[in-house]
Amino acid sequence: MYIGVPKEIKNHEYRVGLTPESVAELITNGHAVLVETGAGLGIGADDDAYRAAGAEIATSAAEVFAHAEMIVKVKEPQAAERAMLREGQILYTYLHLAPDPEQTKDLVNSGAVCIAYETVTDDNGGLPLLKPMSQVAGRMSIQAGAGALEKAQGGRGVLLGGVPGVKPGNVVVIGGGVVGFNAAQMAVGLHADVTILDRNPAVLEKLENHFEASAKVVYSTQAALEEEVSNADLVIGAVLIPGAAAPKLVSRDLIAKMKPGAVVVDVAIDQGGCFATSKSTTHADPTYVVDDVVHYCVANMPGAVARTSAYALNNVTLPHAIAIAKKGWRQALADNHHLLNGLNVAYGEVTCKAVADDLGYGFEDPRNLLT
Repeated sequence: MYIGVPKEIKNHEYRVGLTPESVAELITNGHAVLVETGAGLGIGADDDAYRAAGAEIATSAAEVFAHAEMIVKVKEPQAAERAMLREGQILYTYLHLAPDPEQTKDLVNSGAVCIAYETVTDDNGGLPLLKPMSQVAGRMSIQAGAGALEKAQGGRGVLLGGVPGVKPGNVVVIGGGVVGFNAAQMAVGLHADVTILDRNPAVLEKLENHFEASAKVVYSTQAALEEEVSNADLVIGAVLIPGAAAPKLVSRDLIAKMKPGAVVVDVAIDQGGCFATSKSTTHADPTYVVDDVVHYCVANMPGAVARTSAYALNNVTLPHAIAIAKKGWRQALADNHHLLNGLNVAYGEVTCKAVADDLGYGFEDPRNLLT
């Protein structure tokens, strides 16, 4: 298969769909790879590194999209990229379609076969292609929140870890999954006062056993949510419903009850966000203020630590890329029902039920497209 890797064009997105090592692996398996010039500079890989791995170098994204049978990216295709997709072309990347009707419409109209990293599953009920970026984003959320709490950034002027004689900052993590667990680990490591909210008894037990006395674990009722959020210095939104829009768990009224200068970091912003006041921001302009509360809602947080993120992502996406290239998308998905769950749009049909339900499309069972 002829595989294309365009340079990412989302604001301050420095990751790349395939590292040179991944390119070499695909070429060893008998495939050809076309990489847009400069695509890997954000991770420290220049064109020569890709040439050494066996790739061809394209002078433009248009050349990549025109020739490749499969496009491998990191972030969802921007409008200019969506216009270059063609019927039957495979797109393998993060999509996050539920909160993005314009992207969904363009992908449907393109006729492309769109496989989303974030809805591929595994035998344990997890999302293995989302997990490494959730780990990165969870850990980064505390760094970002700590910076936003500085007075010069509009925050309360609170040091999360405190100092002897002064209380530490109060961190509330909504959601105890991969993002929440990693956020809590970082906050505990800074010696903050940490509370984690979740509704799953098994998750609560796991968190309690791991953190013991270093973090409080609370069942998330509306009353508990309001009490913890209103007293917090930093709130991390870490709630995910696979493929669907994130639930708005924190209302505008509750935001207004928070301390002036408190900070919310919405890691769920890729799926629309879990704060009623959330709107997507960029690394260039990451924060805004609503009711004296600083909001950090960057939709591609891991892009800021591109090298770590790109290699972590390739570790989990490459095996599926090899399978798709070797077998063709239909056979690869027929052979692996977890990869089949990644199919969101194909030949004008929406094949992810959560996306279809959220955006009002008819749902086409993806199995119907495999023959």
